[in-house]
Amino acid sequence: MATADILVKARVEGCTDEEVVDRVRAGETALYEIILRRYNQRLYRVARAIVKDHSEAEDVMQAAYVLAYEKLHQFEGRSAFAAWLTKITVHEALGRLRRNKKLDQLDCSGDDGEFFVEPATKSPDPEAATSQAEMTRILEETLLTLPEQYRTVLMLRDIEEMNTAETAEALELSEDNVKVRLHRGRALLRREIFERVGAKTKNAFPFMGERCDRVVRNVLRAVSNPAD
Repeated sequence: MATADILVKARVEGCTDEEVVDRVRAGETALYEIILRRYNQRLYRVARAIVKDHSEAEDVMQAAYVLAYEKLHQFEGRSAFAAWLTKITVHEALGRLRRNKKLDQLDCSGDDGEFFVEPATKSPDPEAATSQAEMTRILEETLLTLPEQYRTVLMLRDIEEMNTAETAEALELSEDNVKVRLHRGRALLRREIFERVGAKTKNAFPFMGERCDRVVRNVLRAVSNPAD
């Protein structure tokens, strides 16, 4: 990367998403990398919550980023760019599930009581899990056993720390529906796991290093050479 490009990116780092998007739409395509690096972690977690497989989650991310780039002219700023980008990722992940015929079948109609599903595999006794790494592993494994509608809400609210309104917009749900799913999802996830891991949940589902760089390279290559 040229020194001039590095200096430009350094200056733009402090800009809002909307300001970066305006400059990308004006022709500064290279600045799209700033968006990629800001949201790789969130989009990976969202995609992983839906498709479960980490390799497929990467594919979803890349497809969502390319689609978002192609539709940047449609972004009107009526909602936060982060929510708009997250919604595209959710749609891409759900579409992939449907195409692969893997969408979980769960009928919650008429269920006014507490919903509980015993995870398919039992987690180790939290008392025996003494390290942060072990507790994070337990959290990840347990979260991925939940039905998709609960996994996604938990990932956005409790791990990404999006608020109820942002989550509702990203998932195209009512705020009341988000609250219900969050309540039921937490009940499924064994309250003691969240109590033991606490604030360290933000270390779960990391997306850094080479995987992050690989997604950035692939997306920038795709948006720079749309005919390929």
